Amino acid sequence: MKRFSFAIFLLLFFPALTYAGFDMKGLQPLPPFGVFSTLSAESLKRNEIGMGLGIEKSAEPNFSRTYLQLAYGLHNRLEFNMTLPYVFNFHNGSGIEDFTMGVKHRLRGESKYLPSLAYILMVSPNSGKNEFSTEGSIGGGLILTKKVGPFKGHMNFLYTKPGDSNLKDQYLLNIGSELAITHNSKILAEIAGRKNYIKNKLDLLEWRLGYRVATTDNTYTTIGAGFDIKNRTPDYRLMFSISIILPKEKKTVHKIYE
Repeated sequence: MKRFSFAIFLLLFFPALTYAGFDMKGLQPLPPFGVFSTLSAESLKRNEIGMGLGIEKSAEPNFSRTYLQLAYGLHNRLEFNMTLPYVFNFHNGSGIEDFTMGVKHRLRGESKYLPSLAYILMVSPNSGKNEFSTEGSIGGGLILTKKVGPFKGHMNFLYTKPGDSNLKDQYLLNIGSELAITHNSKILAEIAGRKNYIKNKLDLLEWRLGYRVATTDNTYTTIGAGFDIKNRTPDYRLMFSISIILPKEKKTVHKIYE
C-alpha cells in the first residue's frame, strides 16, 4: 500500500521524470568535439564560435526532441557551452527542458602514453516546464580523450545534483569512439550508462552507432541511432545534428616556385 501511494505521488508531481525511458538532455558536445553524448577533452580555439541544431526521435516511450547548442572558445584550453532542449509530444505534453550551461577546461594535452584530461562544471537554471524540469541542477565531471592511429576514444564521468530535494543525484558514465574512414568522415560508437533522478540503480545502458561527415571545412553533419541494451526503454532512438564553427579556419597554401 505504501509503495502504491508513493507511486501515485510521483505520477502527480513528477509526471515526465517518472516515465521509463525519458532522460533529461543535459549538456551535449558540439560536433566535432565529442560523439553523441560523450564529451571530448578537445575544445574550440580562442574566440571561435560554435552553433548546432539537433533532432532526435525516441520510440517506446514515444517523443521527439530538438535542441540548440552554442559554444565559445574563451581560451585554447577553456570553452563555454550551452544546450537548450525542447520536447514534443511526450504523453501529450510538450515544452522546454531546463537549459544547461557549462565551462570545460583542459588541464593537460595528450602525450604518447597518457590521454588528455579536462574537467567540466555545469549549471542548469530552473527554466523548464514543470514536466521537464528538475528545478535546476549543478554538476561536473572529468573527461578523458586519447587518439591511437585512426581511432579516437573518449570517457566521461559526470555527476548532477538536481534542485528539487525530492529527486536523487544523477551519475553518468559515457564511453565513445571515433574511427576516421576518410579525411572528412568518421564512424561513431558510444555506450551511455546512467543512474537517473528517480532510481538508486543503473536505469539506462544505451548503445549508439552513427556517422559524421565534414560537409565543408567548418560544418559537420551527424546521424545515428541508439538502442537500450538493458531495459529496452526506449526501444530505439534516432538522432540527427548539424553544426558550424566560425570563423572558418584559413588554410595555408604553400606555393612552389621553380
